[in-house]
Formats: sequence, C-alpha cells, structure tokens
Amino acid sequence: MSDIATWLSLAEVGDALDVSPNRVRQLVRDGQLAGIRREGELRVPADFIDEHGIVKGLPGTIVLLRDAGYADEELLDWLFRADDTLPGTPIQALRENRGTEVKRRAQSAGF
Repeated sequence: MSDIATWLSLAEVGDALDVSPNRVRQLVRDGQLAGIRREGELRVPADFIDEHGIVKGLPGTIVLLRDAGYADEELLDWLFRADDTLPGTPIQALRENRGTEVKRRAQSAGF
C-alpha cells in the first residue's frame, strides 16, 4: 500500500461527503468505497474522493473486483498499481473519466 500517498479517516471522508462516519462505514461495507485498517482504524484512500463526491465509476469497479474474489487490500493494490497500457493507475483513469477500460480490466481480473 505504499503507492497510496494519503489516507483519510472515516470522519474525514464523512466531512468530504457530508455524511456521518457511520454512513462511511456502511459505504465501505456496501462496496461504494474500500478501505483497510491503518494505525488502528479503518481508513480510505483520499484519491477515492473528488470535488463531486465518490469518484465516478469507483463503486462499480470495487464490486467487480470483490466479485472476482479480491479482498480490500488486494483491490486497493490493483487500483493503485501502475499500468503502462492505461497509462497510469486504474484510480487515475477513473479520476480522469476513463472508466470503461478500467471496468473491462476489472471484469477480467478474476479469470
């Protein structure tokens, strides 16, 4: 997870989304967001949030990867791993509204 520069607490994500930390925890459970325990508490990568809220296409990508058997730590690694054919990382592509190719790759990730 060293490629993830900034992690947010559930309270920080809640502030960004204007929801409670409990609602953020539910979003993680429901696959709208993903996170892992760091420093003793559940944290979410800051790159999952933009000026509009949750990055467009991220929830669908998370669901596809979870359906393929990825644990949250594995799917975070997948989203932040550089891919020269995209180019960049899958999360960068989603943030730049290039989600079609990311979703195509996520669908085939389990095979």
